[in-house]
Amino acid sequence: MIANIAIVFGAVTLALVLHALFMALGRRIAGRTPDSVDDAALALSARPSRWIAVAVALAISRRFLILPDWLDDLWQLAAGFIVPGLIGWLIITVVQVYIRAIELRYDIAVEDNLRARRRRTRAAILGRIVIIGVSIVTVALMLLSIPSIRSVGITLMASAGLAGLAVGAAAQPALKNLIAGVQLAFTEPIRIDDVLIIEGEWGKVEEIRLTYVVVALWDERRLIVPVSRFLEMPFQNWTRNTSKLLGSAFFWLDPTADVPRLRGKFEEIVRANPRWDGRAYVLQVTDTKPEAIEVRVLATAKDAPTAFDLRCDIREAMLAFIRDEMPEALPKRRLLYADQVSGGRRDDSRA
Repeated sequence: MIANIAIVFGAVTLALVLHALFMALGRRIAGRTPDSVDDAALALSARPSRWIAVAVALAISRRFLILPDWLDDLWQLAAGFIVPGLIGWLIITVVQVYIRAIELRYDIAVEDNLRARRRRTRAAILGRIVIIGVSIVTVALMLLSIPSIRSVGITLMASAGLAGLAVGAAAQPALKNLIAGVQLAFTEPIRIDDVLIIEGEWGKVEEIRLTYVVVALWDERRLIVPVSRFLEMPFQNWTRNTSKLLGSAFFWLDPTADVPRLRGKFEEIVRANPRWDGRAYVLQVTDTKPEAIEVRVLATAKDAPTAFDLRCDIREAMLAFIRDEMPEALPKRRLLYADQVSGGRRDDSRA
């Protein structure tokens, strides 16, 4: 017993020392590189690699131990539980390192972030799929190491078809959204940080899960939408290819309004506004009615929030100009008297 304890203690101590040396060497090498991905990889893999080193040391030291039969069976049972768990932990850590590397390498805070949003969305969805799959396989391997559970599993294989149909029918909504999440990762109708109009609400895609999407609305609420909703129902994506937008504002004015003068003032307002991105602007009469005309102004901005503020600025400035310098352009209601209709002839008996 003393010899066995000494062998196990020595093997574990040697494994921990070697692990510490390798981690110190890795930190020194990572410290010389400007990229922070290797630093994140070391930080995330430190714990699983330490326990894997201990497990390998115990597996090697087993050959030098003299154990009774019951303790040998317990050792094998523990190995059947621990080894698959450690391997699954390591694979999950590698996936998390990959996701973290994508987040560090592709920053969505920059102005032109289309490629970054595409990479981060795909990495987040596929990473979660791999983590769930590895977790299921790991738990299955751990349970199969128990002989009684293994025999029961073989017995239940005959009825697995009917059980699968029953479970599939009961979990149809969850499976539907899960499959839609996989499809979402490759077709990319939405990405992280996309600006959407969905269910009549304006918001940004904050988080994409396997079965649902979190949309951060403009007033700091959160809209939870099933993933299948984005594959079955129409919605607006304002940043599908680019974040640049064309903002519009409408004015109802008198038909006698001096449109060229309004156009000149509009040009002056737009060019002086720092929110305008310099691409385009236009003022047009888009509709006419007996009592008023519809004047539409368009101006471009770099993204949706800026376009919204630009539209508000244009409305305020144009209304102030019309109120102060062109009050005759405001809509008026005209009344036509009977004598005007008859060409100026008045009936003296009715006058």
